Amino acid sequence: MKARSGSRTKPKAKDSGPRRRVREIDKRFARTEGEAPGSLRARMPERGSSGEPARPPRERRRRQVDPPLASAGPKLERLQKFMARRGVDSRRKCEELILEGRVKVGGVTVTELGFKVDPGSDAVSVDGKALPSEVPCYYILLNKPRGYVTTCTQESTAGLVVELIPKQAIEAGAVPAGRLDKMAEGLLLFSNDGEMIHRLTHPKYSVWKTYRVRVKGKLTGGALKRLEKGVDIGDGVTAPAQVKVIKAAEGYSVMELAIHEGRNRQVRRMCKAVGHAVLELCRSRIGPIKMGTLKPGECRELSAKEVEKLKKAVGMER
Repeated sequence: MKARSGSRTKPKAKDSGPRRRVREIDKRFARTEGEAPGSLRARMPERGSSGEPARPPRERRRRQVDPPLASAGPKLERLQKFMARRGVDSRRKCEELILEGRVKVGGVTVTELGFKVDPGSDAVSVDGKALPSEVPCYYILLNKPRGYVTTCTQESTAGLVVELIPKQAIEAGAVPAGRLDKMAEGLLLFSNDGEMIHRLTHPKYSVWKTYRVRVKGKLTGGALKRLEKGVDIGDGVTAPAQVKVIKAAEGYSVMELAIHEGRNRQVRRMCKAVGHAVLELCRSRIGPIKMGTLKPGECRELSAKEVEKLKKAVGMER
């Protein structure tokens, strides 16, 4: 019997290709319950909502903590700095002592400036004499009178500034920070803090020292500008200075001059270079420390606040 036209049915499509192979594999591993565990579908990785294979949950990693560092060794210190801190002398003078072969560490002579010591265990001696243990630091301000020389040894018949300082400070190693010539007067700072002395006297730290100077003749604008700019005093041009005229009288002038160098007789040589002889010279200030009411020949210890200001001025804040 012929089928009516228009009602012809389509033949079923035969399974072929990949789909047929998947069915055949599934039949081989068929089980009675649920999805065949061994089927190709079951062995395919699960997929997330985006169609990508689902990743297994990550295990939370514990942060690795670095093992504690081994305890640091002893804190070493340069030999000259250690000596200065123990009150031997200024750091520069201590360097000279080392270079001269006068310093021993543990019985061995040291002549290298870069040598370091352990302050807690190394035995240091100078000229065969062991360095003292930690001593109290002295900071003493003296108003030096005229006629006294800034030296610690008797070199002339003139008076010594050390005679005006308490004996216990001198015995503890206190020395002056810089010098004033015999006929100059004013502030001198004594200390056995070698690092402080070094910084007060080294131009690198730019600690200003202020002087009240009376010179012969009238100071001109040209002379003032030369002083401010720097003048040649024979061993080089001085660093710029701060100058202020206080008084101009008949035959003399008074000015305030501030410098941060410490060359020998520098103020007198600067004034001479611009044509004015110095008649009187008085240092009135060292960094933040002023003379106050100190009379010539008198001295006093700096207060804790003054020491703190001074350390800040030279970069020794702790």
